[in-house]
Amino acid sequence: MNTYENIVIMNASLTDEEIESAITRIKDLISGYGGQILKVDVWGKKKLAYEIKKQKKGVYVLFLYKTASSTVKKLEDFYRVFDAVIKYMIVKLSIKQAQDLEKVEVVPEPTEPKIKPE
Repeated sequence: MNTYENIVIMNASLTDEEIESAITRIKDLISGYGGQILKVDVWGKKKLAYEIKKQKKGVYVLFLYKTASSTVKKLEDFYRVFDAVIKYMIVKLSIKQAQDLEKVEVVPEPTEPKIKPE
């Protein structure tokens, strides 16, 4: 299985519930084909650099996942017909990038501050 990074721009006119529903559908699609979701990060509503499908704003969502390459084709086909998605980009991470990603995910956050106030 390969590691992929996927940026999705969703229609900004969607409600929060519709955005959550769309994210859940995408996660279910990846998991349904045997993929493993590593991270989902909602960046929020941002102004687009240029109009896409007559939209000036979009909701950015980052997905990191491991899946077979055949799933990516099915995911792209889904994005083309799914009205909530106005733009997407899927990038296959190199082995080094995937290893670096795993190192970052494993590092625990410190529970106490290192510098204590006096």
